[in-house]
Amino acid sequence: MPDSLHFTPDQLIALLIAVSFSAGLNVYATMATLGLLAHFHVLWLPPALHLLSSWWIIAASLVLFAIEFFADKVPLFDLIWNALHTFIRVPLAALVAYGASSQLSPGKQLAVTLLGGAIAFAAHGGKLAIRGAVTPSPEPISNIGLSLTEDAGAVFLTWFATRHPYLAAGIVCALLFLLMFAIRWVVRSVRRLFRSSDFTNKAVSHCSR
Repeated sequence: MPDSLHFTPDQLIALLIAVSFSAGLNVYATMATLGLLAHFHVLWLPPALHLLSSWWIIAASLVLFAIEFFADKVPLFDLIWNALHTFIRVPLAALVAYGASSQLSPGKQLAVTLLGGAIAFAAHGGKLAIRGAVTPSPEPISNIGLSLTEDAGAVFLTWFATRHPYLAAGIVCALLFLLMFAIRWVVRSVRRLFRSSDFTNKAVSHCSR
């Protein structure tokens, strides 16, 4: 953990890498965790993000987290919910990165903002792709298990990043690497499914002649 509640520029960037990934998984859990940590003086937030420590923002984040907790575990509906949240998770992650990096030079602040949005988009896209592959399964356990893992992961990673920002950033880099292979596997599986479906349809059409 840093020697004080303040972070050096390098520690701040490492922290934002982890927080952005968490926001891509569950932005409400991430905002609530940041707000609670700041409110109880475990985490220092720059002036631009002091609003996160307000009980109004914390309460709103917890309520939305509770709604997402259930909505994200309903097969098929979770795909719609997560698709719509593309327009919430990514912009909010970028906004947090922008506010948190206000102490940096304008060029670095812009770079950190873009990095935060890109990492959140990657985490969100990976989540959406994996959910798309798992949701059609007849049993709901895998879907619920994934959702619980994402919820817990978002809270833990946000907290862990405030204690060990470099380690948290390293974990995120490893997860992004794994997500890249997971997305490729999902895309290939979907392509094989469509090819198999086309082959079956052609076979049935040929036999019916």
